[in-house]
Amino acid sequence: MATISLLEHPRHTDHLRLRDGRTLTVRFIGADEGEALQRYFRNLSVGSRHSRFLGAMSELPPGELGHFLHVGENNRFSVLATVTTDGRETIVGEARYGFEAESGRFEFGISVDDLWHGQGIGAALIGNLECRAAALGAHVMFGDTLRSNEAMISLARKIGYTFMRHPDDWKLVRFEKPIDSIAEEIPCASWKLVAAQRALEAVA
Repeated sequence: MATISLLEHPRHTDHLRLRDGRTLTVRFIGADEGEALQRYFRNLSVGSRHSRFLGAMSELPPGELGHFLHVGENNRFSVLATVTTDGRETIVGEARYGFEAESGRFEFGISVDDLWHGQGIGAALIGNLECRAAALGAHVMFGDTLRSNEAMISLARKIGYTFMRHPDDWKLVRFEKPIDSIAEEIPCASWKLVAAQRALEAVA
C-alpha cells in the first residue's frame, strides 16, 4: 500500500466509546505531531516505556520518529488514541502496525498512558486494529512483548490471543490471533471504506 495522503487521513478516523462513556478517537498521526508523540512517550513511566520498546528508551530516536510520522511508508502505520476534554485533545495511547501482504500477517505494538490504565483503552485500541487489519486483508494479527509484561499478556489472553515462543528472543513471548473472518458491523472506518469499494467494483 502506498503512503496515504494527508487528505485521506480523516477518512480512517474512528470514534469508540469507553467504559465511562467518554469518546476515544483513533486516528493516524499527523506529520507535524512529532513533538507531541515524544512528549507522550517521555511522560510514560519507566516500566511502560520499557514494555513498549522492549528495552530501555526515554523517547524515539530521530530516525525512528520519522518512520512513525510517515503513515503508510513500507506498509507501516501509526495511530494515536486521544480523548478530548473541554476542547483540548489529549493523547492517551498509541499504536504502530505493519502489514506484510505476501504472508497476510499484521504486526502491532501499543501503549497506553499510565494515568489512563483501567479505562478499557488497550482493549478498544486492539479491537480497532483488528478491524484495520481485516480491511488490509490480513489473515493473522500478532505482537511481541516481554515475558515480564503481565498486563499485556493478561489483556491479550482475555481478548482471544494464543501464545507461543518467540522465534528469536527468549525474553519475549509472541501472541497471535486469526483475522480471516470479521463481522461487517464492526465499527471501523477503514473496513467501511473497503466495503464501499468492493460494492462499487461489484456493480462495475
